[in-house]
Amino acid sequence: MTQTMGILERRRIEAEILKPVYEEMAARLGEATAQEILGAAITKAALAAAQSFAATEPAGTSLKSFADLQPLWTKDDALRLDVKRQDDTHFDYNVTRCRYAEMYREMGLGSIGHLLSCNRDAAFCTGYDPRIKMERTQTIMQGADHCDFRYRFELGNEQSPTTSST
Repeated sequence: MTQTMGILERRRIEAEILKPVYEEMAARLGEATAQEILGAAITKAALAAAQSFAATEPAGTSLKSFADLQPLWTKDDALRLDVKRQDDTHFDYNVTRCRYAEMYREMGLGSIGHLLSCNRDAAFCTGYDPRIKMERTQTIMQGADHCDFRYRFELGNEQSPTTSST
């Protein structure tokens, strides 16, 4: 899949569009309701985007194909990663710098940056392949010194995506 624009630039453009919409919703409905609406909409968008990515995998999805998408999110030095473990069932890393968080703060959107980016992550896993489970206990966006991403690929009773049913 060829994509010239990195996710950081895409998120900047989206944030420029969403900022006045969010501000208007917050003014009319209150911040809590505006954040609930924004969060729900972005979760749906993340699911749809993930399903679109998954549909392009000729051999089916796996944790490796999921990890192979990472350069889209790290393009333009958007994220600095410290990979802790990567194999067929685990993809663990810490983000030590997050330009997404820096960008949202610079745009005056630090209070909703987690909705604009971080909250997409678990939904993206589900949409890409429900066997991929993500655990994260902290984010730079919400004040931690790093984000701790821990992905697990859980094989269950369902067919492996690489198994042919011919």
